[in-house]
Order: sequence, then structure tokens, then C-alpha cells
Amino acid sequence: MGEQLSPDEKFQLITRNLQEVLGEEKLKEILKERELKVYWGTATTGKPHVAYFVPMSKIADFLKAGCEVTILFADLHAYLDNMKAPWELLELRVKYYEQVIKAMLESIGVPLDKLKFVKGTDYQLSREYTLDVYRLSSMVTEHDAKKAGAEVVKQVEHPLLSGLLYPGLQALDEEYLKVDAQFGGVDQRKIFTLAEKYLPTLGYTKRIHMMNPMVPGLTGGKMSSSEEESKIDLLDKKEEVKKKLKKAFCEPGNVQNNGVLSFVKHVLFPLHSEFVIKRDPKWGGDKVFTDYEEVETDFAAEQIHPGDLKTSVEVALNKLLDPIRKKFEMPELRKLTNSAYPDPSKKKGAKGNPKPTAEEEVVIPSKLDIRVGKIISVGKHPDADSLYLEKIDVGEEQPRTVVSGLVAYVSQEQLQDRLVVLLCNLKPQKMRGIESQAMLLCASIEGEPRKVEPLDPPEGSAPGDRVYVEGYESGKPDDELKPKKKVFEKLQMDLKISDECIAQWKENTLVTKLGQITCKTLKGGNIS
Repeated sequence: MGEQLSPDEKFQLITRNLQEVLGEEKLKEILKERELKVYWGTATTGKPHVAYFVPMSKIADFLKAGCEVTILFADLHAYLDNMKAPWELLELRVKYYEQVIKAMLESIGVPLDKLKFVKGTDYQLSREYTLDVYRLSSMVTEHDAKKAGAEVVKQVEHPLLSGLLYPGLQALDEEYLKVDAQFGGVDQRKIFTLAEKYLPTLGYTKRIHMMNPMVPGLTGGKMSSSEEESKIDLLDKKEEVKKKLKKAFCEPGNVQNNGVLSFVKHVLFPLHSEFVIKRDPKWGGDKVFTDYEEVETDFAAEQIHPGDLKTSVEVALNKLLDPIRKKFEMPELRKLTNSAYPDPSKKKGAKGNPKPTAEEEVVIPSKLDIRVGKIISVGKHPDADSLYLEKIDVGEEQPRTVVSGLVAYVSQEQLQDRLVVLLCNLKPQKMRGIESQAMLLCASIEGEPRKVEPLDPPEGSAPGDRVYVEGYESGKPDDELKPKKKVFEKLQMDLKISDECIAQWKENTLVTKLGQITCKTLKGGNIS
């Protein structure tokens, strides 16, 4: 691609619709000699939204101009930015971003074979990169680091040190990705100027920086992944798109901070080079615009009604989103979406108390220490006829004592030497004077009579084998679950037995290294 274009034509294509370029002359010099190497990076935090079509359309321009394009999934940056992405979810978020970004590119006709995809932690944890982080940290002042990240890194009252590292790492990426230029939004400008100032002090070349304009959100401000009402998600249903556009700020004749009009300018026109206003014949019928300035002029003169503008954007936007929605109907991608972005807790802070943060509200199954255990002995509780004591080997030096009423449903003989599944990091609790040091996980169905079955590990399991929820294998369990946070109680609501008698959390299977956790017969049961 780009072979038939002159250097000047390539320059025009590369820079069209950009708000600013730092290093234009260097860009022109490179294009006279060879193809430009450029990268665009995205921190894998919140779900990408429709404003991501702005950089996607520029990536299409870069490829048409013959550029070598790298897309960086900046997973480590996502964690450093005030932990917007919990460590346990980084890998899942990268997989989600890769799938959705590729779906976006395919929806606008960009050939994926011309792109290089890189994950930040593939090289950012290397010895060389780490040493350069330390070298850079000895040169960059706290003032410069804070200033550089002011428009990108989440600003909080008590900022973490990680947020100060973020801009420096982004600067180093230019060297380690071996590119001539970095492309991003104009909100990245201060990070770009920090890179231009400090990379040469490390002995590295100053790069070119190309900046897109920022697209206002539907509320008039910046379109943000963290502000639900300001943006349209790539997987929003048509009804949701209609609802959000209907509520969007779009005052008659007002072209300032108009998120709907800005979307036409920065997304639809660059992709299609025209825009059709859909309207009733009695109001003049459909009108095709081939120049955005005409759309803005007509809207300012109130010759385009806000309702017609919103309806027309809705039609054009759904054409872009339809192939993405269709791709994400695949079961494995639905599962990936749910795993990468688990539902936050619905619980709100009590009156007079601060509302919990999003990080506190999101409860991840990797917090649970679930293991395979083997029942060594079963005996009656000395002070409670309905309770029994089970000594269970969970792969530690000493077996754990578990107090339960399971013998009411499964005979004592059937439990002896049986492999079971236990939750091992609940706070020990005394039950009629004897401390229970773990919780037997069982399938159950309420009714008369109540039915209960212990969960079964896969054949060949051994005491101490770790049980995971698929998609959360890399997480580290809490040492002890805090009772006030009710972590298990929140997760338990979505622990179910499938129609195939497989234990699941939100349709993600509970597994060990040898296979699935199951039960004998209680299809559709709960797990407790």
C-alpha cells in the first residue's frame, strides 16, 4: 500500500484531519527515503467506545500511505493509571481489546495483515527496559512527571507513585518499539513533549508526534470509557444507541460542544467522505452532504433539525456497529466480555458514608482460595446433634477441621475418604464451640425435601489442588476474606450448576488442572 503515492501525497494522507504534528520536517525527510514507522497505543482499561473510530480511521490512512503500523495494548499502563485495570484482569482485558479493535478495523475495511499487534508486558518487564525506567526516573522531576500525565492519568486527591511513572514509560515505548512516530489524541501532548525532552538525555532519538482532536461526548465534554452517559459502547444494542442519542446534548443552532455534530465531523466523514441527513419528504427529504462544513453551516442556520441529525447519526453508526455486534455474539467472545468486565457490586454506601469506589465494588473470583480436599474422618459434634466434624486434608501439614451438616444428606460412610471441594480462606468461625476452618462447597436445590450434594473434583485430583474459575487463573487469592466486605456472598449469587451438572460462575467453569468441577445430579442447583 502507498507504492503509487509521492512523498507529498503520503504526507497529506498521514496528516489529514490531525489537530497537530510535532516534527513535520522530520516526517517529510523520512518519507523521501522510506516508509514511516508509527505506533498507536491504548491502555486496556474501560471498554472501547465509538470514539475509537477516530484513531481507527487514521490507522487506515497510515496504511494507505504505506506506513508500518504497530498497535500497542498497554496493559501495564492500565494498571499504573490508578489501577484502572486490576492485575487479575490485565490479560483478559488485553484479549478483549485485541478482539474488539480488530473487529472495528474490519468494519471499516482495514486489512489486519498489514498491522503488528504488541502487548506492553511482552517487553516492559525486561531487564533493559526496567533499567531505562530507573535511568529516566533519575532525570525526570516530580513536577514534569505530574504535569505530563495531568490530562491522561486519573487525577485523585492522594496520587500514587505509579501515576508518575506512566508518562516516562510511554516515552520509552517509542524506543523499544523502534518507531519513527507516535500517534495519539491531543490530550497526550504533554506526554509527547516530555518524551521529546528526556529521550535524548538517554541517548535515544527524538520522535515525531501526531495528534488527533478529542471528540466531545454525548454530554458535551470528553467522551470517556468511565462515564457511561458520555459515550456509546461498541456493543450497545440498537435500542441503547437510540436512547443515548435521544438524551445527547444537541441544542438547535449550537455547534459548540455538540457531541452529535462532532461525531459526524471526526468519525463519519473521515470514514465515508459523505453524510446523509434522513428526514421526512415534507421537510425536504434526504440530503447528501459531501463537505462537513456544509453540515455545520446548515445546522447553525437551523436548516437541520436536531432530531433529524440524531436519527441520521443513529443509522450511520449502527451500520458501523452491526458487524462488531455480530462478531461478539460468538459464545467465546460473550464469555470473554463478561470475564474481562465483571459486573460491579450493586451495593451502595450507607447514608452518611462515602460510596464505595469502582475498584472496591468489583469482586473477582480469583480472590477465593478454593481447593480440593480429602475427608480423612467424620465424627459427631459433641454439642450439636445435627452437626458433624470432618477432618479434611487440603495439602497442608495438618488437616483442617470443618463443621457442617452434610451428613444429613450424605451418609457418613459415603463421605469417608471422599474427595471434596472447599473454600479455604474464609475467616475461621466457631460453631457451637468448635472452630470451622474451611467451608465445604455443595450443590443444592431448595424444596421439600432439600437436596444437597458435595461438589466433585475431576478424577485423579489430589488434596490441595487449586480450583479456579476459567479466565481468572492468574489471580492470587486473599489470605483471608474480610467478613465485612462479603466477598464470597457477592460471588455466591452467580455460582450455579449448569444443565450438564458442571459448576460455574457466570457461565465460566470451575476447573482444576485436570478438568471440571461437577456434581452428580442437581442440574440448575445453587452452590453454597
